[in-house]
Amino acid sequence: MPNARASHLTRRGLLSAGGALGLGVALAACGQDSKGEKGDSDKAAAKSGPWSFTDDRGKKSESKAVPKKIVAFTGTAAALFDYGVEVTGVFGPTKTADGKADVQAGDMDISKLEILGNVWGEFNVEKYAALAPELLVTDMWEKDALWYVPDQSKDKILKLAPSVALWAAQINMPGALQRRADLAESLGADMKAAKVTDAKARFEKAAERLRQAAKAKPNLKVLIGSGSQELFYVSVPKMSADTLYFQELGVKFVEPKPNAQGFFEELSWENAGKYGADIIMLDNRTGTLQPDTLKAKPTWAGLPAVKAGQVVPRVTEPIYSYAKCAPILEDLAKAIENAKKVS
Repeated sequence: MPNARASHLTRRGLLSAGGALGLGVALAACGQDSKGEKGDSDKAAAKSGPWSFTDDRGKKSESKAVPKKIVAFTGTAAALFDYGVEVTGVFGPTKTADGKADVQAGDMDISKLEILGNVWGEFNVEKYAALAPELLVTDMWEKDALWYVPDQSKDKILKLAPSVALWAAQINMPGALQRRADLAESLGADMKAAKVTDAKARFEKAAERLRQAAKAKPNLKVLIGSGSQELFYVSVPKMSADTLYFQELGVKFVEPKPNAQGFFEELSWENAGKYGADIIMLDNRTGTLQPDTLKAKPTWAGLPAVKAGQVVPRVTEPIYSYAKCAPILEDLAKAIENAKKVS
């Protein structure tokens, strides 16, 4: 995924251009509170017979039978997979340059998937039509903006099948998890299966562990960062479902002064040390600079958190299943438990 390059990009383009470089993306809560609560959602349909689901646009999609030929944004497809719902095709970061599965593909076997697009702006409409899709599923970072569905071909794409869009922002992590669980259940997933209930229990236990870790070390500050060759981006924590939830659990974050778009502050590498931080959560996505590469940046190497070895990966676009989110909470809790004050 390319790095954010210029402020003249559209807001949605900035979100994709490194997902605002993974710095947390969203606007102030709109239509849903920070607890992620929502009105009555569509629950499980029978595995045969009519199907309907009301998404986070408020749009109700319906079909005569539960959709089987599903095409989804890669990360959302990976969440459905964890609940036992498999998709036919995907779009979004799926395969890395060396042919391996992208981090956003989760546990899916990408060799069995039709990849309609692997980068921003790429979506093969002809291949999509040939799949005879019965449902399109994707995330939503801004109201009515479908993640990784190109604006120039959106109308053609949406005519071919019903669509579902679920918030990845303007909601907290439990809210995002619940909505994907609701969708999976409507598509026939067994939400009472031990695999699912065990994963949810693990998530809840991990959340309490993170709460206690943050409470025990209230003076620690965490910076959410992402690096490109030219700039270091520092995220506004409330602007993404994951970091909003961490904040609700008591984690103290660096609060940068965001640019006009409001998502993050862009710092030159000369100013990378502007904010004191004890832990850095670093964007782990393909296309962003990782610690080995960042060693070449002298100001990075000089940051107190870096010198102390207190840099942890940030799963910037989480796969919103309980199985994938529990380890994220556990890892951050462990990092806080083991960290010392260095700023």
